[in-house]
Amino acid sequence: SSSRRATGSLPRAHASVCPCACVSPSYHPETLASSAEMAVPPAYADLGKSAKDIFNKGYGFGLVKLDVKTKSANGVEFKTSGSSNIDTTKVNANLETKYKWDEYGLTFTEKWNTDNTLGTEITVEDQITKGLKLAFDTTFSPNTGKKSGKVKTAYKREFLNVGCDVDFDFAGPTIHAAGVLGYEGWLAGYQMTFDSAKSKMTRNNFAIGYKTGDFQLHTNVNDGSEFGGSVYQKVNGNLETAVNLAWTAGNNSTRFGIAAKYQLDSSASISAKVNNSSLVGVGYTQTLRPGVKLTLSALVDGKSFNSGGHKLGLGLELEA
Repeated sequence: SSSRRATGSLPRAHASVCPCACVSPSYHPETLASSAEMAVPPAYADLGKSAKDIFNKGYGFGLVKLDVKTKSANGVEFKTSGSSNIDTTKVNANLETKYKWDEYGLTFTEKWNTDNTLGTEITVEDQITKGLKLAFDTTFSPNTGKKSGKVKTAYKREFLNVGCDVDFDFAGPTIHAAGVLGYEGWLAGYQMTFDSAKSKMTRNNFAIGYKTGDFQLHTNVNDGSEFGGSVYQKVNGNLETAVNLAWTAGNNSTRFGIAAKYQLDSSASISAKVNNSSLVGVGYTQTLRPGVKLTLSALVDGKSFNSGGHKLGLGLELEA
């Protein structure tokens, strides 16, 4: 009965955000969930994520990529991905296995890549207290003998999302910390990195934003010299748009870009983006059958259209 009451309250919550969208028969309910979950703000790295996804997902310029995801009967997840650079013919690949022990909130992850780097991560979530996530991440390179270790902590609850990671190094640990406060759609975040070996702050970032179910605004200042902002708008159930801009103090040039994604039907979508350098990117994604997705993309240099140098991309995702 509690689930029925929660479900019944969603249309009213959404109507307060955007009443006009309710009349669209193709409007997707995912935005309702994001609005309802706004009580817990995103992590600092995820601020402005919706706009970033419109600019980055659905493209793979200059690459031929293959991603395969499978899951065994005992719950072990396998993820294999590989890419070949069309220009250099260099091939990169990685393998990841993941096992979740839900009873104890444990996740074990093993990673390997073509640089011959081995990684292990152990994560415990919601066990000591609800919303707390602890992780221990190690990497080892047999070729060089280099080892690294990192302890990650994250805690989220209503109106708050904080995290602190410590990189262990022989010279001295490096501390990465970030926090986001959220209230009624407004977001404020801070991110820093302190290098104990050099005894100085190496990163000092601020961000402010506003988020509703179908609209997001994000602004940030990095190290007091890099300024950026983005706007995301879900126009309707099929069309999403994004705008971003950035500039550097002491430099008069401003970087600017616009992007859009249009869902043609339940199995196909097209994406397009352009920036102030006259670089035009287009992408087409088609679900050929359940678990098989094809992505085609192209990057065109508008300033040197006849000179060549344009890039194509092909991606195939398999999931079983």
